[in-house]
Amino acid sequence: MAFPSKKELERVRKKLAKAEPTYALPLNATQVEKLKFLLCREMISYLLSKKITQNKFAERLDIDPARVSEIVKYKIDLFTVDRLLTLVEKLNPTIKITMA
Repeated sequence: MAFPSKKELERVRKKLAKAEPTYALPLNATQVEKLKFLLCREMISYLLSKKITQNKFAERLDIDPARVSEIVKYKIDLFTVDRLLTLVEKLNPTIKITMA
């Protein structure tokens, strides 16, 4: 596999410069933040395993596609635990959530 060309690297840099980051969980995260993060991760795992678009995923959850984008970027401060758990249960009604 060859190293990407200068033109390709520039194209990717421009695209990434406009991209919104995915948020990380802080080291001092609360239990609520950890639970929200875990619920978002569960939905992202589902999205990736089913190989569907974010728009199709939004339809499946009956939410706006912009909300899916927020979930995928782990914008946990925009959601309550109740809301995230309700969405996860739509995907897997028998899910068991545990925290260590």
